[in-house]
Amino acid sequence: MSHARRAEAFQKDAERARWHDETLWQVRSKRDRAAAEVPEWEALREAASQIKRHTLSRLDHYLEELETVTQRNGIVVHWARDGEQHNRIVVGLLRDRGVTRVVKSKSMLTEECGLNPWLEKQGVEVIDTDLGERIVQLAGERPSHLVMPAIHKKREEVDELFHRTMGTQRSGGDPVYLTRAARKDLRTKFLAAEAGITGVNFAVAETGELVICTNEGNADLGMHLPPIHIACMGIEKVIPKREHLGVFLRLLARSATGQPITSYTSHVATPQPGREIHLVLVDNGRTEQLARKDFYTSLSCIRCAACLNTCPIYRRSGGHSYGSTIPGPIGAILEPGKDLEAHGDLPFASTLCGSCSEVCPVKIPIHKQLYRWRQLVTEQTPGHVMEGGLNRLGAALFRHPYLFARVARGVRWILRSLPRSWQRRMTGRWGESRDLPGIPKESFQDWARTRRRKP
Repeated sequence: MSHARRAEAFQKDAERARWHDETLWQVRSKRDRAAAEVPEWEALREAASQIKRHTLSRLDHYLEELETVTQRNGIVVHWARDGEQHNRIVVGLLRDRGVTRVVKSKSMLTEECGLNPWLEKQGVEVIDTDLGERIVQLAGERPSHLVMPAIHKKREEVDELFHRTMGTQRSGGDPVYLTRAARKDLRTKFLAAEAGITGVNFAVAETGELVICTNEGNADLGMHLPPIHIACMGIEKVIPKREHLGVFLRLLARSATGQPITSYTSHVATPQPGREIHLVLVDNGRTEQLARKDFYTSLSCIRCAACLNTCPIYRRSGGHSYGSTIPGPIGAILEPGKDLEAHGDLPFASTLCGSCSEVCPVKIPIHKQLYRWRQLVTEQTPGHVMEGGLNRLGAALFRHPYLFARVARGVRWILRSLPRSWQRRMTGRWGESRDLPGIPKESFQDWARTRRRKP
């Protein structure tokens, strides 16, 4: 199913679509206010962009340095070429230690790799401990947002979900009651867990630190209560030095939710006595993206979701309409590189307004890369041959004003002769909910020419 069809399904609930749009715009507005409070905001964005570009240009060097230092610190490092190998590594670590109960904090990488279904097939209970992630897990859904996974759900729906799955009392969507109920339920899971899995926001090559940013503290419990901690990280998350970390931490939370900083910024460097830390470094198409000169800077993304919050298409179509792990503008750049046939329509789910590029904390030129993907999709996808032919015909007409004027005169006559229903058909899906403006009898040039002749 295409993005357009899934978006159409989301739009059928007009009230949900309205508050989804308004809520995300409020988050975008908070981001603007938070950015305005930092006089050097644009300098920070430029610094972050340059650090990321430099790191990507020497990614192999910094990954080897990270491996060396983390191993020296007592962390065991594993390399995974793709999602399947990542899952096999994690499952192998758990199986070797007889682990059957796992708590997992928020990690888009494990979502990308499909880790949860793998663990469940092996008889391992895996509990997502981020509140939003837990909600979508109980609902049997995937996250619809990078930072707010359950933003598409109303409080009343969560209330009913908790009543059905956890046996809570119906509260009419009381957020305090629902949060306390989730905390009580998750606390028993934390205490019973035999392993904890987390993502990684940043990894410092210089010191071997793994930095994990959360607002709920669930990652800290998952890392420190069980005897084994498995950190899963995309290879692009490495940064060279600790001094660079301050740049990204000042940008991340402000861009994501308008906060000065996340409530918990945890640094993990060495395992406690008798405990284990494993770091799984995952490629899964990242080196292929790195080799694409038009798109490699997309690997600079720090997953703040600012581009989602500002995007008029994402806000009105919902995250599930993208049919991918990473939704929104940044997902529309990353996903086609993995599977062009499945996700080739995503770059077209954009107005190309440039707002995503304006808010990106690492200055990825998102709208330009979306436009470039459109060009490649049009060239490579058979389904766009007709559209490409029409575009070439239009370009030829624009290059010959005399021919354009004659063709336009004929088109105006044809459109005026057709009923509205046929006009809508000619404009495709765009015209299903729109009428063309009234068709004039003469062009502007004809109108002006006539009046110039009058005395």
